[in-house]
Amino acid sequence: MTIFISTSTPYVNARPHLGHALEFVQADVLARHQRSRGRATYLLTGTDDNAAKNVAAAAAAGVPVAEFVARTGEVFVRLADRLGVGYDDVLHTGTDPRHRAAVEKLWHGVGHDLYRRTYTGLYCLGCEQFYQPAELAAGRCPEHDTVPDEVTEQNWFFALSRYQDQLEQLISSGQVEIQPAHRRAEVLAFVRAGLNDYSVSRPSGRSDGWGIPVPGDPEQTIYVWWDALCNYISAPGYGTDADSYRDRWADAEARIHLVGKGIIRFHAVFWLATLLSAGEPLPTRIAVHEYLQAGGRKISKSAPAAGLSSPEELLDRYGRDALRWWFVSDVNRVGDTDFTEQRLADRYSEDLVNTIGNLINRCVTLARRAYGERLPQLSEPAATVVPCQTRPHELITAVRAAEGLPTQIDAALADFDLRRAARAITATATAANIAVESTRPWQHLSAAADGDAEALAALNPVLPPLIHLCRQLAAELRPFVPDGAQRLADALGRGAGLGQPVPAFERLRHPDVS
Repeated sequence: MTIFISTSTPYVNARPHLGHALEFVQADVLARHQRSRGRATYLLTGTDDNAAKNVAAAAAAGVPVAEFVARTGEVFVRLADRLGVGYDDVLHTGTDPRHRAAVEKLWHGVGHDLYRRTYTGLYCLGCEQFYQPAELAAGRCPEHDTVPDEVTEQNWFFALSRYQDQLEQLISSGQVEIQPAHRRAEVLAFVRAGLNDYSVSRPSGRSDGWGIPVPGDPEQTIYVWWDALCNYISAPGYGTDADSYRDRWADAEARIHLVGKGIIRFHAVFWLATLLSAGEPLPTRIAVHEYLQAGGRKISKSAPAAGLSSPEELLDRYGRDALRWWFVSDVNRVGDTDFTEQRLADRYSEDLVNTIGNLINRCVTLARRAYGERLPQLSEPAATVVPCQTRPHELITAVRAAEGLPTQIDAALADFDLRRAARAITATATAANIAVESTRPWQHLSAAADGDAEALAALNPVLPPLIHLCRQLAAELRPFVPDGAQRLADALGRGAGLGQPVPAFERLRHPDVS
C-alpha cells in the first residue's frame, strides 16, 4: 500500500520564497524516510495556476496569463529540483488535463450540496477568499494586512453547514489527525463556532475568463481554492485513471497533506467537507508548519523582507546540505522562526561539519590505519557491546544510542517534528565522539607502530563497532541531507570494506559568516 504525501500548491503570481523551500524539504524528508523503511511512497507537488492574482500579475508584467503561469510555475519546479526533492508527480492546475477532468467530476459529485444565491461580503484578493468582519484584524486581512473589498455578486454556494457535526467528530476523534495539537484545537474551535455555507464560484469576468468554468454555467468560474484543492486527487487519477487513483489515494495506507498555518481551514474544513459530500476517502493527516520570518516579519511574496536572499541565492552561497539541514534542525515545531544566514551557517558548521562529518572522518581514518581497506572478521558481530576494559561505558552508551535511533526518528516524524529527529541524530553523533575520545584508538595505533604486538588486537572491540555506528548514522541522515549522507556512506564502505576518508561536509568559505 502507498503512502501519499503532498505539499500545498502555491500561487504562481511571483517567485518562490524561503517558506516554499521549507515545505518542499519537509515533504521530501517525510517521503524519503518512508521509502527508507521500505514503504511505497507517492510525493506530489505542483502549482495553483488559476488564481485571479495570477491574472493580475501577468497583466502587470505585460505577458499572456498562460505564458506567465507556465514560466513562473517552472521556477517553483526548478527550486524543488535544486533542493533535491524526490517528487513523483508535479501537477500544474492550469495546464494538466488530469486536473480539469477531476474538477468537473468532483463538481458533479457534490451537486446535491450546491445552490446559487446573491452574496455580499468582504473579499481579500491576496487570500482569494471572503472574510467575516469578526475575522479581520482592525478591519484588515490577518494574512496580508490589507483592507478587503466589499463585493456583491451571485455565486454558487456549497452547503458546508450540513457537515459541521461530522467534521467535529472526525477531527475530535483523531480519525483525521491535525498536527500539532494546538492547530487541531484551532480548527475545532472554528468548526464549533458554527459553519456557514460558502461561495465556490466567481463571476468569470473577475479573472478575465481564466480558470475552470462551472459546468453548465460558463458565466461563472469555479472558485480557485475549490479548484486547487482538487489537485490532491486529480494527480493520482480521479476521473482519468481509476487504477492509479485507487493505488495512490483511495486505498493508500496514509494520505498526508503538508500545509502552512494560514491555509488550515481550506484543508481541514472545506476540503474535508467536499470529499465527504462526494463520498471520497479523506486525508488521514494534515501536518501544519509555522511561518518563517526575517527581522520579526513573515516572509511572503506580497511583503518580501528587505535584504533577504532568495532560496536560489542561499543555495548558491551555502549549498543544498546546509539549507536543508537548517530547515530540519533549527525551524521551530511550534511558533514562527526567524531566519538569519548566521543561524544557517552555525547549524551547518556545528552539526554537519564538526559533529557528524568530523566523527565519521576520524573513524574511517583510524580504521584504515589499523586494518587497511578491510575490517577484520571478528568472532562476534561488530555491533555487539559487552563491558570490558577496552569498551568503556561511553562506547556502550553511543552504540545503544545508535541502535535506538531509528525508533526515535520514526516517533519524531510521526509527530511531524523534524527538528526532534535531526537533534536525535546529532545527539547520537555527539555520544560517538565522546566514545572516540574515551577509547583513544590513536594511542593503540602509536603503540603498534612502536612494536606492541597486542595493540592492534585491542582495537577490535572498539573500531568495528564505531564504524557500524557511523553507518547507522549515515543511513538515518539520508532523508535529511541525501547528498552528504551518500558521501559519508561511500567513505564508510559496506560489509568488511572501507572507503576513503573524505570531508563529506566542506567548511563554509562565505565571507560574511565564519
